[in-house]
Amino acid sequence: MAVNYSAKEEADGHPAGAGPGGGAAAGGGGAVKTRKPDNTAFKQQRLPAWQPILTAGTVLPAFFIIGLIFIPIGIGIYVTSNNIREYEIDYTGTEPSSPCNKCLNVSWDSTPPCTCTINFTLEHSFENPSKECEPYRTNEDKPIAPCGAIANSMFNDTLELYHIENDTRTAITLIKKGIAWWTDKNVKFRNPTGDGNNLTALFQGTTKPVNWPKPVYMLDSEPDNNGFINEDFIVWMRTAALPTFRKLYRLIERKSNLQPTLQAGKYSLDITYNYPVHSFDGRKRMILSTISWMGGKNPFLGIAYITVGSICFFLGVVLLIIHHKYGNRNTSADIPN
Repeated sequence: MAVNYSAKEEADGHPAGAGPGGGAAAGGGGAVKTRKPDNTAFKQQRLPAWQPILTAGTVLPAFFIIGLIFIPIGIGIYVTSNNIREYEIDYTGTEPSSPCNKCLNVSWDSTPPCTCTINFTLEHSFENPSKECEPYRTNEDKPIAPCGAIANSMFNDTLELYHIENDTRTAITLIKKGIAWWTDKNVKFRNPTGDGNNLTALFQGTTKPVNWPKPVYMLDSEPDNNGFINEDFIVWMRTAALPTFRKLYRLIERKSNLQPTLQAGKYSLDITYNYPVHSFDGRKRMILSTISWMGGKNPFLGIAYITVGSICFFLGVVLLIIHHKYGNRNTSADIPN
């Protein structure tokens, strides 16, 4: 490729604009400018480069390795997820025979609250335990605390679990602390600064959300679980991505390594039915679940690993067959002289 320069020479060998004696042309005494790039590795395109060459010898092992890694991981996750035991109790009350049918048309501020009891039997033991707030920004010229539609719709049913043995009901201890993320509890959500034992004064001048039966400073009797740092409130405020979701409600702690957390047998669930869902065809369930090293039941992750690994393994086999059948053929064409 030719490189053109900005200065040209005359036929007699003298530079343009210069006389026979070599003098510079009138009005110019500086160096002649040039467009020639600097003699550097970058500008002259001499930098070292590497380009992978995709051949059967490099692509096929990659497919097989990915397949061999993903399939066992996916199987392990899927099997672990399926080993998590769950038991659902639907207490919506749409069925006429349901004990909670009487609470079906409950309102947000029903007084006294509607209560119902559902008896059930466990067949197996459970072993291991600004403007963004609109239209709920203010009410009666007072700021709502906490504001917003999510806080206003906070789940407020109360669930109590009992073990029935010899016609005697024994309450199962449900732990209400430790259900929220540590970062949410200790970093993200904080009460107003001041005397933490007097939240009534700290929230003075605010009003409760429209659908709440009581203000935020009365969510719990314990100061370290009241107000904005109430763990039920924190869990609810971490919104789900899909309309069908689960929220951690309580923990059941194992008292002895020799005894299951929940023995097989008869149980009953007492429900204080405060949260209406019938108006939007919603459903409510209490789910008893064991946990594993990966958390609660979630078969999607295992299925995803198995699917990706299987696809890679299948493509590896197909490409191996193609390479074995056609790879050794001489595909070069003879070029006539």
